[in-house]
Amino acid sequence: MGIFSNLLRAVTWWNGQTLNTQLFTWRKGVKVGEDELGNIFYQTKNGVKRWVIFNGEAEASRVNPEWHGWLHHTWPDPPNKTPLTRKSWEKSHQANLTGTNEAYIPAGSLRQAVPQSRSDYEAWSPE
Repeated sequence: MGIFSNLLRAVTWWNGQTLNTQLFTWRKGVKVGEDELGNIFYQTKNGVKRWVIFNGEAEASRVNPEWHGWLHHTWPDPPNKTPLTRKSWEKSHQANLTGTNEAYIPAGSLRQAVPQSRSDYEAWSPE
C-alpha cells in the first residue's frame, strides 16, 4: 500500500476499514467468518464485541439478516456454524438500491422515462 492509500484510510471511514479499526482487529480480533459479498466478520476473544469489515463501501444494508442477527447478539453462533433455516416465503437478501438504476420507481414518479397521464387530477386555472 502506498502512502496516499494509508493516509486516505486514516481519515475516511467509508472506503472500508480505518487505520484504527485495522490496528484493533490485529490486536484483539478473531475472524469468525465471511459472507457472500466478501464482508469479513470478527469478534474479540471473549466474544463481547463483534464487528464487520466491509468489502468496499461501508453500507449497513450490505449485511444480510443472518449476519446482522449475529452482530447484534440475537443468536450466539454465527451463520457459518449454525445456518438458519429459510422459510419458503422468504426472499433472498438484497442491498439497498436507493440511488441506483435498479431502485423501485412507483407509478406516477417523475423518474419514469415516459410519465403516465393522470386522470384523477385537474389543473387549476385562474379565471
